Amino acid sequence: MDPARARALQATLGMEASVEAGDPLPPFFHHVYFWDPVPPARLGRDGHPATGGFVPDLGLPRRMWAAGRLLFHRPLLAGVQAEKTSVVEGVTRKTGRSGPLAFVRLRHDIKQRGGVVLSEWQDLVYREDGVAAERPRARTDETHVEEVTFDSTMLFRYSALTFNGHRIHYDQDYARQVEGYDDLVTHGPLLAQRLMLMGQAQLGRPLAQVDYRATAPLTLPHPATLCWAETDEGGDAWVRAPDGVQCMVAQIR
Repeated sequence: MDPARARALQATLGMEASVEAGDPLPPFFHHVYFWDPVPPARLGRDGHPATGGFVPDLGLPRRMWAAGRLLFHRPLLAGVQAEKTSVVEGVTRKTGRSGPLAFVRLRHDIKQRGGVVLSEWQDLVYREDGVAAERPRARTDETHVEEVTFDSTMLFRYSALTFNGHRIHYDQDYARQVEGYDDLVTHGPLLAQRLMLMGQAQLGRPLAQVDYRATAPLTLPHPATLCWAETDEGGDAWVRAPDGVQCMVAQIR
């Protein structure tokens, strides 16, 4: 777990680049590790590895990261060798108001020094082209807020650090003309990353569990408001767009 890669993410997020070997990594920083690069011939039209291998081909072209869950068993340390194991836990198909949908649940376990330190579930959704996403309204009862901005440079750097080739984050023509977005799309995991850093700062301790769900895309050049409300177990967190739309919700413990 090269500390330099964690420092690069800190710099991208506007943090002090401080991670050294032996330090606990900030929550969700494992996403800049465990790359799985494939050659161009094995990429889909969107720049992601084509389905039909580890993730089955479901016949639906648009891919989105819908939700995730993390259990932090103990700190993941920089500068220490780690191993990640991934499995497909389930595939389900549904028909909603927007047409056919397919959901794929992945589980990842990261081991370090002989034991599992982090368990993560990712829910991916696949859908047809030309389907507009719902735009729910966000809560307004927050007790703490943080304003964050995004630009194409940050999205490019985050894509590079996470080896995420999805063209909606850097190819404006593709994002608009093929997938129907207004502009480049801010990564869902980048929003989740911001919420987890805020949540850890608010709780004043390492995180134990996070459940999050993406509910609407945030596109450039829009900033976002990170919102926090304390609960008995930790806190609720969410991302509110300038027009009041809820982009992501999370429960942080």
